Amino acid sequence: MRRNVNVGIITSGGDCQGLNAAIRGVGKALFKYLDNVEIYGMYDGYRGLIECDYKFMEAKDFSGIITQGGTILGTSRQKYIPGKAIVDENGNDLMPQMLNTYNRLNLDCLVVIGGNGTQKSAKLLMDAGMNVVTLPKTIDNDIWGTDTTFGYQSAVDIATNFIDYIHTTAFSHSRVFVIELMGRDAGWLTLSAGIASGADCILIPEIPYDINKVAEGIMQRRKKGRLYSIIAVAEGAVSKDDVVLSEDERRAIKDRMEQPSVAYKVANQLKDILGTMPHVAVPGHYQRGGPPCPLDRVLATRFGTAAAHLIMDKKYGYMVGMQNNEIVPVPLSEAASRTKFLPKDHPLIQTARDTGIFFGD
Repeated sequence: MRRNVNVGIITSGGDCQGLNAAIRGVGKALFKYLDNVEIYGMYDGYRGLIECDYKFMEAKDFSGIITQGGTILGTSRQKYIPGKAIVDENGNDLMPQMLNTYNRLNLDCLVVIGGNGTQKSAKLLMDAGMNVVTLPKTIDNDIWGTDTTFGYQSAVDIATNFIDYIHTTAFSHSRVFVIELMGRDAGWLTLSAGIASGADCILIPEIPYDINKVAEGIMQRRKKGRLYSIIAVAEGAVSKDDVVLSEDERRAIKDRMEQPSVAYKVANQLKDILGTMPHVAVPGHYQRGGPPCPLDRVLATRFGTAAAHLIMDKKYGYMVGMQNNEIVPVPLSEAASRTKFLPKDHPLIQTARDTGIFFGD
């Protein structure tokens, strides 16, 4: 009789909605189709693999978790040198400890669930000789090779709801609100939530903004009797003045900023032009919390079961992705090679412009 199929599961990086649904999809499918399977849930992301800290998971552990946010395994961020090594705080290579755990548990495969950075670090595990299958999770929707990621739609729903509530007070007091949303260096979340909530201005990293054009748009609204404005700004939004700077120069400016984030910078700049201080609202990690929306529960489950089939077929070195509404295996080397930014000619941007939304360009 064939020995057990041994699988490790890791949730790495920032949390989001749908992680438990994905874990459940992997586990339930493996237990359904394999008579001899052992699943090891690594605690707190790569830390569990480094320190051999894990939970031996039984079939019952995968029940009743599809509605839960966060991750039952815990997660953490592990420092890594892009394309080279996963390291500790002192820069020491941690791959030997990770390989030791992998071999000690006699694993056939690691299922690594994470965002853009996790896909890159998972490739390092693959290059070191481990069998790896990955799943794309992030509210940023910025992973190359998949049309969408789980966690994204839940965050869009939350961000949209947040802006919906701001609308009433903005209208009642004829105020300008600057609402900062997540997304890192990609504008997918802010664009979708901005359109869905009827924001008046959307500022995203892919379209550098001119603060004078933003102010002009607000003043044009006032001339038409629209005395309030909602500006949805992505946390990675950048001005036309700053976009020409190098990454190090921009980081130095950010470190010197008195304002805590880009939303406050935009608000202060608008104050100098408009004469009144806009209000700032930042939902922050609220966007990553709570239960996954039904769409993300289904998507994460589809990704999880697809990962299980890849393991059963011994097809390692792939990320499970979605392309044209079909679940497909994407070579991890491809998924980890680049970031999926929002194209400037994306139809959603034109949709926004067609409805009168301006981008400060």
